[in-house]
Formats: sequence, structure tokens, C-alpha cells
Amino acid sequence: MTSERFKIAVLASGRGSNFKAIAKRCAEPGFPAQVACLITDRPAAPVVAIAEEFGIPWHPVLPGDKKGRLAAGEEERIVGLCEDARVALVFLAGFMRILRGPLLDAYAGRILNIHPSLLPSFRGLDAPRQALDYGVKVAGCTVHFVDASVDGGPIVMQAVVPVEDGDDAETLAGRILNEEHRIAAASIELVASGRIRVDGRRVRINT
Repeated sequence: MTSERFKIAVLASGRGSNFKAIAKRCAEPGFPAQVACLITDRPAAPVVAIAEEFGIPWHPVLPGDKKGRLAAGEEERIVGLCEDARVALVFLAGFMRILRGPLLDAYAGRILNIHPSLLPSFRGLDAPRQALDYGVKVAGCTVHFVDASVDGGPIVMQAVVPVEDGDDAETLAGRILNEEHRIAAASIELVASGRIRVDGRRVRINT
């Protein structure tokens, strides 16, 4: 009897390029994880078409009246959707809502986020523009565990992207996005393979 593959839920709000990269890797033979479902606060977003292309179930949730938050009760609904799908890990791939309650409790230590900067620098929105405005020579992206802070949980993987003289926020963000695709799937593979151990703020990877 074969064991059930490690299941993940992806939460996304936009174009879905990271979601597509994750779905493609999970569809490869031998990859230890599978995408059980997509959950989105924007049912008209392009990410939904990608889920349908890959035959992945998707579920809408209601945004709240307050910017950056979900409507009351929607985090509980996300927990229920994940539990029904027997999800072991939640991955935030451009999900533009801050999680504050039930999902963080139910999946403590089992939520990953990808952010387009080398954390702890340039948290929050428009990170590539923040990096350019600050004048850094290298930018990048980070996959980290999610906790109650904003972009502050323990770091799993990072990738460095040089800043070029002619860069604007769009060109830099595009090159960072290529690295996001790579480390998003790589981080999921590490977790699904049981190779991650969190020791305080240090994430240790077993070879």
C-alpha cells in the first residue's frame, strides 16, 4: 500500500505565477507534495484559471470591509476547507490579506509565505520599490514560516538577485519573481520530505 502524498493548500489573490510554478512541480513524478486546493479572496483573478488548467479544486473566500483583512468568519472557513482536504501545509503565494486568528492557531508552524525581499529588510508592500529607493546593490526573495508578525517568521530559504543600474521596480520585481518560483517549490519539497526543523528563529535543514 502506498502512503498518501503530503497535501498543501495554496492561498493566492492575483496572477498566480507562483501558484503555477508550485502546481507544475507538484505534478512531476516523485515530488513529495500535491496541491489539494486553491483558496482565493478574488474569484475573478487569473490564478483561478491556472487552478482549473491543472484540475485543482478552488474555493472563494470573502474579503472584509477593512483593507487587507478577511470578512468575519472567513478564516474559520479556510480552516474547515483545509481540514476537509486533509491539508498538512498552507502556502501563501501572493495572498493579500493579513491572517490574525483561527488559521494561525490551527496551522501553527505549518504556514509558509513568500515575500519579494531579503527579510528582515523591506517588509510589507512594494518591496522591490523599497529596495530601489534605499539604494541596495542586491535584492531577492524569502520563504518564511508565518506567525502573528508581518513578514517576521523564521526563514526557510532566500535567493539573492543583483540590482542592475537600469532597474526600475517592474524589472527588478520580474527577476525576483523568477527566483520566487524556484524557492517556493523547493521549500515545499523540504517540508514535505520532513527535512525541516525549527529551532527558535533558526530553520535547520537535514541533508
